[in-house]
Amino acid sequence: MKKALLSDLLKNLDHECLQGSEDAEITSVVYDSRKVSPGSLFTCIIGANSDGHDYVTEVCEKGATCIIVCREVGEIPDGVTVIKVENTRYALAFISAAWFGHPADKLCVIGITGTKGKTTTTYLVKSILERAGRKCGLIGTIEVIIGDERIHAENTTPESYLIQEYFARMVEAGMDAVVMEVSSQGLMLHRTQGFIFDLGIFTNLEPDHVGPNEHKDLDDYVHCKSLLFKQCRTGIVNADDSHCGKILENRVCDLITYGIESDADLKAENISLINRPGMLGAEFDVSGLVREHVILPNPGMFSVYNALCAIAICSHLRIRPEIMREGLLNARIKGRVEPVHVSDDYTLLIDYAHNAMALESLLTTLRAYDPGRLVCVFGCGGNRSRSRRFEMGEVSGRLADLTIITSDNPRFEEPLDIMADIRTGIKKTSGKYVEIPDRREAIRYSMQNALPGDVIVLAGKGHEDYQEIKGVKYPMDERDLIADVMNER
Repeated sequence: MKKALLSDLLKNLDHECLQGSEDAEITSVVYDSRKVSPGSLFTCIIGANSDGHDYVTEVCEKGATCIIVCREVGEIPDGVTVIKVENTRYALAFISAAWFGHPADKLCVIGITGTKGKTTTTYLVKSILERAGRKCGLIGTIEVIIGDERIHAENTTPESYLIQEYFARMVEAGMDAVVMEVSSQGLMLHRTQGFIFDLGIFTNLEPDHVGPNEHKDLDDYVHCKSLLFKQCRTGIVNADDSHCGKILENRVCDLITYGIESDADLKAENISLINRPGMLGAEFDVSGLVREHVILPNPGMFSVYNALCAIAICSHLRIRPEIMREGLLNARIKGRVEPVHVSDDYTLLIDYAHNAMALESLLTTLRAYDPGRLVCVFGCGGNRSRSRRFEMGEVSGRLADLTIITSDNPRFEEPLDIMADIRTGIKKTSGKYVEIPDRREAIRYSMQNALPGDVIVLAGKGHEDYQEIKGVKYPMDERDLIADVMNER
């Protein structure tokens, strides 16, 4: 059984011992009262729906040895040590790092923040590093990757204890680097405290996460993003983004810039689109710190920015340009403008775009390739904002030549009601549409009626491999649905 002295876990943390002894022996670190066992250190986390301080009596009865608090609690048995800190989430991050033996010190830790591009860029970096012979773990929106093990992700940036546990498992598995998505929520909630990032990256910022349940205003969103650059050794930023200056205020790191329009350390020049049978992509020349010609199997300017960001990261890690070129050409990112080759006559893509802003960006990008027709297959999630449905319907009606309205994750709503809201948005435009509630049938229709030169995009599901109906998640991967249609032929 793993054990540690409480005093060792508190070494790097400002705290006050209200009762008991810091020489207490700890057998586990937990923040979920249901997981407390004799010898546990329990951290009272204040969440959106519950407060760990309310469970102090319960965890003491279960045998907790130490309680970490940030406010007064009721009477606690004499045998339990009580440690008071300013912020228990911040404390949990440092305690977790110490509990796992500070594994980040044994890894090159790369953290990527930004509204868009985080997921794709993490996979690009992983692809390049592994092609260079390094062993790289990944923590992100889709999954956590530790060697051959893939773990479904619940949050873009996990709780601090889980981050440290993943780091420790990566070290044990022989990893020497990890690339991770760092959300503004993760930074705001101190999930990434307790260690220093070797590289902190900023891709871009749009007001996509400003609202009642996330950030109160744009300034708060920018501030949370900027925290990464007070916690990294070297910062790499998109100099073309208008928020870059504010993001870097009071930074404590060295700086590398990349961009297309700005005077940056790394620039993409001579950009051109690639439109080949069954493939949409881009190519460009890199100038500045690296000189190389790059070909990308993914479409659009955002793909160029993501690739340029990955090049900036890997050039700092002294990866050779030809290795970077090969890594970018061979990287595959599930559900992010993911091509599925079914025919040389038309192009079929899967993408996660599930709000109006993302869908508009996606369809505008694909329009630039001058397709014969642009066909958009999508639905909207149930028990979510109805305005999103109207907006997405209007975007698709305006930008797609044909919209196939179908079902996404209806959850506890009726699929036909959700589809009716999407139809309301489309009717604000002159766009053509058909309605097919069954997603499998909608995909079959799009493929069976495809014309030469068409670009078909299945939007909204992306990497998801399920469909949620009435509280039950049923297996459903669009790649399997596509394969089924192909087999029928």
